[in-house]
Amino acid sequence: MYERFYGFRERPFSLTPDPSYLYPSRVHREALSHLRYGIEGHAGFTVITGEIGCGKTTLLQTVLRSIDRKTSISRLMNTMLDSRDLLEAIMLDFGIDPGPGRSKPYLIRDLARFLVDERKAGRLALLIIDEAQNLSVSALEEVRMLSNLETEKSKLVQIVLVGQPNLRDLLGRPELEQLRQRVTVIYHLEPLTADETHAYVNHRLRHASIGAPLTFSRDVTDVIHAHSRGVARTINVIADAVLLYGYGSDKRTVDLDLTAEVVTDLGLSDRSGEEMHRSVAAAPPVAETAPQAQLHVAPALIQPLDADLRLQKAPGDLPLQAATLPPGQLFPANPSHRILCEVPPQPEGWWTRFRRGMSGNPRPVIEA
Repeated sequence: MYERFYGFRERPFSLTPDPSYLYPSRVHREALSHLRYGIEGHAGFTVITGEIGCGKTTLLQTVLRSIDRKTSISRLMNTMLDSRDLLEAIMLDFGIDPGPGRSKPYLIRDLARFLVDERKAGRLALLIIDEAQNLSVSALEEVRMLSNLETEKSKLVQIVLVGQPNLRDLLGRPELEQLRQRVTVIYHLEPLTADETHAYVNHRLRHASIGAPLTFSRDVTDVIHAHSRGVARTINVIADAVLLYGYGSDKRTVDLDLTAEVVTDLGLSDRSGEEMHRSVAAAPPVAETAPQAQLHVAPALIQPLDADLRLQKAPGDLPLQAATLPPGQLFPANPSHRILCEVPPQPEGWWTRFRRGMSGNPRPVIEA
């Protein structure tokens, strides 16, 4: 929709994993190095973990695109399988027909023969299991048993497990001790920093541009980083919506007001409040000997119950919103306390009202 308006050949923030858009941040470079070492070095198990949406699939696509044709690959995406179904899925992805009603020993024999034939032909067998945190203990034990298929000098199959952070907790269970001892390469993908978010966003804008690229200022990317927590997929969602709103508002440049409207409509604006709450909760407690000052509302300032009273902020106090106060109510002036006030609803932008009116849908919300 907005591609021609901003001079893009395609949407720069599509959620489809595309290796050509991979931004070489420090963590992504390190993860790629670990993956390549685990595969090319014929190591034991390679484990890559990361939060949802941090770019694990894009990393895999990048590695797979660089692998030569002398590698047979079985890549599993659906891991809600028991041990037998997992074995059949591996065979099918390698191009082996498991056959109907065959017993498990016959399946293992056929898979072993295939792996031996591949090694004799000078080919490497690579098994990649995505979303590995969903595997049961018995299924993971089945995968470990496959690693026993080996020659005198090397394994017949290289195994890569990719999953969310709880995969590491799963591998830490006592009953998986034998599997854990075979993990020789492990890496965890961290979210992007504020500097990396700024570079990541503008990297994708440059890659998608036909001519002179649109750029997001540091102020804008800092807002995107704060509300995405550095997770690449959420960054893409926000940045794509910013471009859509900018197109609807006929804005050739992206500013803070436009970005603030986007994060509010996406239901992400409360995250800044959560960050503030955590910082206040983490503040050191005030010494017990310090007097607890109280802010008294003078009788002359007492308004009716529904009146709007604005309080002056003293040095060191938290920002105060407009509040409705009953007569004689006291507020603690200690800055370690939060003052919760009801904030009047903010008016919606025209693009928000237009979009909702056309679709008839409520505001989209991204779950944290």
